Amino acid sequence: MKKFIISLALFTLLVGCDDNILNTVPVNELNSELFWRSTNDAISAANAVYSFMPGIGEIQWDMMSDIGHTNNPADFRQAIEKGEHDSTLGFFGSLWNSHYQAIRRANYFLENVDQVLDNDPVYTEELNKRLKAEVRTIRAMMYMRLSFFFGDVPLITNTISPDEAALVSETSREAITDFISVELSEAASDLPLSYSGANIGRITRGAALSLKARALIYNNRWQEAAIAAEQVIDLGVYELNESFESLFGYSAQNSSEIILDRQYSRGSLSQNFFIAYGPQGMNGNVGISPTGKLADSYQTINGLSIFEDPEFDEMNPFHNRDPRLQYTLFLPTFSDDVPGDVLYNGVLYDPRPGSGTGDEIERDLNRTKTGFNTKKYINMDDLSDPGNNGTNFILIRYADVLLMYAEAKIELNQIDNTVYEAINKVRARQDVNMPPITGSLSQGELREVVRNERMTELAMEGLRFWDIRRWRIAEDVMVGNIPGMRYIRSGETEIQHFIFGGTTRAFNPNRDYLFPKPAQELIINPNLRQNTGY
Repeated sequence: MKKFIISLALFTLLVGCDDNILNTVPVNELNSELFWRSTNDAISAANAVYSFMPGIGEIQWDMMSDIGHTNNPADFRQAIEKGEHDSTLGFFGSLWNSHYQAIRRANYFLENVDQVLDNDPVYTEELNKRLKAEVRTIRAMMYMRLSFFFGDVPLITNTISPDEAALVSETSREAITDFISVELSEAASDLPLSYSGANIGRITRGAALSLKARALIYNNRWQEAAIAAEQVIDLGVYELNESFESLFGYSAQNSSEIILDRQYSRGSLSQNFFIAYGPQGMNGNVGISPTGKLADSYQTINGLSIFEDPEFDEMNPFHNRDPRLQYTLFLPTFSDDVPGDVLYNGVLYDPRPGSGTGDEIERDLNRTKTGFNTKKYINMDDLSDPGNNGTNFILIRYADVLLMYAEAKIELNQIDNTVYEAINKVRARQDVNMPPITGSLSQGELREVVRNERMTELAMEGLRFWDIRRWRIAEDVMVGNIPGMRYIRSGETEIQHFIFGGTTRAFNPNRDYLFPKPAQELIINPNLRQNTGY
């Protein structure tokens, strides 16, 4: 994938972009006498669709959930957190346009790539089918996201004229989910189980089926989701990485747990996660502040909530906790006697008020607002060059599939040993080793188990936003001020609980489970209907 950057850029320039009217038709169509002539043209054009794959920006969704908060008071995400957003917010137009740009590019590819079969004898039908399947998978992903964000949206599967785009009608979210399911099933049959060499990172059969499971579970189609997740499990090519701690660093790139990721490379195709989201004490900009709710959700090593375990020591709150807590967050100094983490540059992480450190809470815009900082994807290897990171950002991994399978079976009330096995595999990872879930738990009890497991296992990976909305619990968890760390001031003995009052969250259940469709799109197209409440 990383070898096609130049040709991808060329294709992008050739097809051009139109920021209006759903972005459904290229401004400058490729001349078939110049393009669609060789195998490299086909691969380059497919790679141009890959350029729309989500990447490190996916963590923004956790900023709009109960486990994270954006630090910038002028950030549009705060308007969404406060329930003060409307259809004129530019973010919604950008979401709409970028996803339809990807769809436009995918449609154009699918309509034209067969020309290469006639022009290049080296180009095979097998490769053509595979590239089409990759592009169809990305297009299906875009529709999964669009329908989750906006509900009923236009379903466009061919390039159309501006006049046609201005009158296109909406398709129901249910019908779009049907389309996604069929697309991904058909694409999976034309995709390989794995790749080698320069093709590592391309979409596999497992990726298509995992996306299908995700799309179905996001739409409460439990039986179909369980089948799709089980198909991924039955492929027999994925297993959990032995080390949760290393999964988000360089040593675990392309491990057997990773099903789909956005590929990066230092220098040529880098990202800047370290400097964007790292602690201020390491010259990071603390783009997200994980919440106290997330920290509290990690069980004790006895497999109990900190609110239920009589052995939990509130004077040493991070001791004897689920190891994923310390792998996910930089943990703050609690008291003079209980220091926090030591950052990669040797500095003690002490965000307590009055600490005088670079991480002292709320000193300025680039300090944590909760006392916590994310540790996932913040790698010591990037300390010397924090704006030039090369770790891939995981979009789907096997642990997620196992938890989706368990959740679907629980919701169906088809609770058997496979449900417990799926959850316990995630908990039994070598450097996690949490007690297994046992006993004959009820459907409701297991529902809470798997939901908490998703929060702790997948935190800071951009999935919590989706979960609290599909579970319809955002109205309960996205309200009020934002809880932060517990601590004892230097020289004192009383435990303080920091609550960030700079943002008061609000969520209207009659409106906010969907985003508003962009105002400019409704002006252009009278056949679009605004979502309720906007």
